[in-house]
Amino acid sequence: MQEKITYTSIDEYIAAFSPEIQEILQKLREVIKESAPDAKEKISYAMPTFEQHGNLVHFAAFKNHIGFYPAPDGITQFQDEVAEYHASKGTLQFPLGKPIPYELISRIVKYRVARK
Repeated sequence: MQEKITYTSIDEYIAAFSPEIQEILQKLREVIKESAPDAKEKISYAMPTFEQHGNLVHFAAFKNHIGFYPAPDGITQFQDEVAEYHASKGTLQFPLGKPIPYELISRIVKYRVARK
């Protein structure tokens, strides 16, 4: 059985990926930090997490996509704009090989901050 990797920081999490994925994850991190400057970084549920009066958003890299977790209200509020992505309750998947919608992510994060 393969041992599960435990990360202690977002830097450590990002460093575990290929340079191409590191670039995406670092840009995503920067967009979130700019959109929620008072949020604190941590690892939660084995993923990079930003919290501000509770969990704000999470993100993670997978084989074929970047997962972004803004909670259900962060998706329903932007339902039309996220329609082209795989979405489920609280989860958005951005396929690798397609442009990551950083501007949309920024607006979702700002919405989540305003709701906190």
